[in-house]
Amino acid sequence: MARDLPRLDAADEGLRRRHLLALPDGVEPDEVEVLAASRFLNARWDDEGGDTPTQRARPLTAALGIRVGGGRPVARVLRLNRHSSLSGPYAVTPDDAAALGLPATTTTAFDVTCPRDRGAKPYPGGDRHGLKRAFPDAYPNREEERVLLWLVAAARRLGGAVRTGERGVVLQPDMESAIDLTVFSPRWVEPAQALAVVQREHARARLSVPTSEWSGPMTGAGRHERHVVPGMPEPGGSGLRDALLEHGVLDPDERRRLAMEAAAFDELMLAAPPAAESYGVLVELGVDGMVVVEAAEETELPPLLQGLPWTQGGVVAYRVRWEPMLVEELELERPSFEHRVARTRSAPVVQSIARALHAAVGGEIADEADFLVDPADL
Repeated sequence: MARDLPRLDAADEGLRRRHLLALPDGVEPDEVEVLAASRFLNARWDDEGGDTPTQRARPLTAALGIRVGGGRPVARVLRLNRHSSLSGPYAVTPDDAAALGLPATTTTAFDVTCPRDRGAKPYPGGDRHGLKRAFPDAYPNREEERVLLWLVAAARRLGGAVRTGERGVVLQPDMESAIDLTVFSPRWVEPAQALAVVQREHARARLSVPTSEWSGPMTGAGRHERHVVPGMPEPGGSGLRDALLEHGVLDPDERRRLAMEAAAFDELMLAAPPAAESYGVLVELGVDGMVVVEAAEETELPPLLQGLPWTQGGVVAYRVRWEPMLVEELELERPSFEHRVARTRSAPVVQSIARALHAAVGGEIADEADFLVDPADL
């Protein structure tokens, strides 16, 4: 495909100051479009005309392997929003890739236009996406940060890289570094049902519950204990009396009534606790950490799911997350070898659980970047 495209001019100084999304052979423009629509509500090709987003049907999954046939490809403008856009794809020769510091596997690239919006020097700490390394003096924020985070996520999904403007730092995220998945579904299942689904995939799964049962308030809880605080008035003084009148209940009969109401409420809650609004399922993986399934109502959906008929009545998110032994390594751009080995062993567990939950509750599966995933690819 690359030989039919206009060539990227690596000698263009203006281009060297802008961000680039570099991609390997075989990635089609429509794949980039789907990932853009997964993050930016109004993403569209400029040549579709008009000032409103296109209403043509989009794929409901952004699975790897989308292939769209058509005529001779040309460089186009993919608008993310009013301020930012991508133009391309452009062909990248091996010499141009080397001149720009791009991976040797790069065959095409998109030229990114977005506002230059920098803030303060980044704080020390985790740099999972590599942006602190690329911008050590002034971290991107607002629109530029949103675009850069999407570019890194798209590069991770498509096996590409991001060349950042000015300093020319190249970010090449590991495709295997993001293994968490979320099942978005219109169906709520009770904790016991979800546990049964997960246990079919991993027998050691258990519900995340408190380590001890609550049996009501402790004896004497809520009673006022008389004591002297340095700097406070002595008991019987007008200052303490005024404070009790303002913040306490002095009438013994009223205190007795309130205590009886509280005891009755505690008894009711212990006898008939309210239905769970969220819950968790834990899968212990030994030295590899654990996989956590969290179920709760979701109000912020990926753009591709907004407005669909099945999302109108409410959506439940079943988040399947991996937690390693050293959780701080999740925020490292290049974690340790031990972390990567544990992640490789844990990824099939995450995938099998997400696949089983999707089969049980329906809906769609999304990765950490809210890019939709075809269950067949798991």
